[in-house]
Amino acid sequence: MWWLAHGEHEVPPSLGWLSPQEREHLASIRFTKRRDEYLTRRWTAKQAIATVLDIDRTPASLTRIEVRHRPSGAPYVHLDGRAADVDVSMSDRSGWAVCLVGPPDRARYGTLGIDLEVVEPRSDEFVADFFTASEHEHVRGLADPDLRHEAANLIWSAKEAALKVQQVGLRVDTRTVDVQLLGERRNDGWAPMNVTAAAGSMPGWWRRDGAFVLTIAYHAHRDPPQLLPTGSSLAAAVPVHSWVDRPTC
Repeated sequence: MWWLAHGEHEVPPSLGWLSPQEREHLASIRFTKRRDEYLTRRWTAKQAIATVLDIDRTPASLTRIEVRHRPSGAPYVHLDGRAADVDVSMSDRSGWAVCLVGPPDRARYGTLGIDLEVVEPRSDEFVADFFTASEHEHVRGLADPDLRHEAANLIWSAKEAALKVQQVGLRVDTRTVDVQLLGERRNDGWAPMNVTAAAGSMPGWWRRDGAFVLTIAYHAHRDPPQLLPTGSSLAAAVPVHSWVDRPTC
């Protein structure tokens, strides 16, 4: 398992690395925020997939890689027009994107889920409306404001990662999944967690990198993913909202 992060400022201005289908879809996006998110997710995913599959990361080679979506919205990878032998999950937040890549051993492990959030204030009303009673109690019991904000965003992120594993997204009530934070943070920065839902338990991992929290969820236990050397440091990443001054393309 591998993961990678990139910022929107790293996306090339030329679109020669997109496939014809991806360029066609991009042309249909009217809002700058959605366009920037689409490009940052695709750039990050293609960089990660190319590194894992040992493909040149030149624009011409990257056009061979295409991230498509199933009817559920879950992404999957095509290489040279055929399904590739990798599984993938993506997320973006505030000008940054992350991608998780692993082997498609769904018979054993199921699908993957990754989510990225900024550590920012979440209102008591938000926590009460979208968290389970035990999650609400955990957040409310933290006296330090930074730890409280971290926990609220971490739990929300873990829910999103788990719902990606279930391939349902935010179409379901987020209180149907309950996040448990387990154990201490390891030397590599990862800490264990578990998400419980009607469909069963989804073990995973989380980490805090600077202004961001990152969560990973699986159907069955896996070790934390390895950071690919071709990405950028999420710990040094600064959240941005560059689309505000130009909301439409």
